[in-house]
Amino acid sequence: MDKLFNSMMDGEKWFQGYFDDGASFDVTARKVHLWDMPALLLYINGLVDGATLTTLLTEMQGNNEDQMEGDGAERFLSFFPYHAVTPVTDESELLKSILSGQAGFITPEGYVFLIDVRSYPGRQPEEPDNEKVIRGSRDGFTENILTNTALIRRRIRTPDLRFEMHQTTVKGKTDVVIAFMEGAASKDHLKYIRTRLNEIKHDGLTMTDKSLEEWLFKQGFHPMPFVRFTERPDICAAHLLEGHIAIIVDTSPSVILVPITLFYHLQHAEEYRQAPLIGTAVRLIRFTGTFLSLVLLPFWYLLATKQQYLPQLLYYIGPDKIGEVPLLAQLLIADGGIEVLRMAAIHTPTPMSTAMGLVAAIVIGQVAIDVGLFSPEVVLYVAISAILTFAIPSYELSITTKIFRICILLTTAIFGATGFFISIGILFYYLCALRPMGIPYLWPAVPFFPKAMLRVIVRFPMTADAPRPYITESPNRNRIS
Repeated sequence: MDKLFNSMMDGEKWFQGYFDDGASFDVTARKVHLWDMPALLLYINGLVDGATLTTLLTEMQGNNEDQMEGDGAERFLSFFPYHAVTPVTDESELLKSILSGQAGFITPEGYVFLIDVRSYPGRQPEEPDNEKVIRGSRDGFTENILTNTALIRRRIRTPDLRFEMHQTTVKGKTDVVIAFMEGAASKDHLKYIRTRLNEIKHDGLTMTDKSLEEWLFKQGFHPMPFVRFTERPDICAAHLLEGHIAIIVDTSPSVILVPITLFYHLQHAEEYRQAPLIGTAVRLIRFTGTFLSLVLLPFWYLLATKQQYLPQLLYYIGPDKIGEVPLLAQLLIADGGIEVLRMAAIHTPTPMSTAMGLVAAIVIGQVAIDVGLFSPEVVLYVAISAILTFAIPSYELSITTKIFRICILLTTAIFGATGFFISIGILFYYLCALRPMGIPYLWPAVPFFPKAMLRVIVRFPMTADAPRPYITESPNRNRIS
């Protein structure tokens, strides 16, 4: 083994060159004794497990010289009472490891060793608020990347499960793990992700997973989400077994799943916690609700303003009296108002959020109707559209649906029925043109795969033979061992 420094003093000067002595209170360099040998201990206070480090130092205070073998590096390693100890011969690797939470020892001869005693601050696994289920596990990902990999490993106990560590950005050195099943994940997709990770030359990913999504897929101003985010380990494990790839970013409780299509954003774990027939019914209701959340408000506006299109059975559609405020303005104000209320509920302290919601929904809504700002039908249909939007499992897709709904509404107001159908056609064409990672975004609807589309609509029993999805480009699509 080669020495990294000429002496312990040279190692101390190197460390102080990066961290001025006393400039950062959490940067620690202490001279300790390991048995009869002096050593320099380097670590970041707050990122190491203090109890474990203290126990190790305590155990190495006795005189065990007669039991130690060799000299120099071999002598150090032969009796070190810890399992995770590795020698280091590169300065950049040493600096990176210390900043990641490992502790380093420099011997008098200049040999350097790292011990993994990382203990990142964070919360315990708990059920994510935006992916709750009636039945099922209550654990969820946390901001600790080691905890997240352990939650997945607990569900997939096979050596084929790989966790490939990468570090991105120049200064942030963000830890990113690519998780995949060997033999199930596409080698081309893995190569694509590795190449994009290596191309990131930014100083840091402060927004972690979302920033990484934009770097990986060059999202630009596309409103559609190109990846699926999940905070549930069971969902992540299920996708890995299907041949998908998971990207875990340190400090983020959300895991990125690729490749995906539009229909993956409409899946929910609850469908697989119920009987196949019930799961199918829930899925169809969700699909219907998603479509109505997009077109219900513009379609009602079209019928309310173009009474000649109404059949006799639907004569009641449309307000009897529009009032002083134009109908389009009422819809835009009401729809935007609900979005403001949603943001207010998120930023309001939990004990006050319920009261704020009741005041906004009952008092403000009723007063707006009484003073003539809104007609009752406008409030009704805007509220129905909002409820349908909240039924979309993916938060990113729900926000995108609202934007598209406003666009269709404005086009309908300008061009009438022609604008309504043309805007839907343009939206459909736009979705067909999207191909993140070379995967058609509307697969299996476009291009049409009958069997795969049937599995999208129907929740088949788990005992049914289900090959891995075609879009994963898995080298082995057979899931039955």
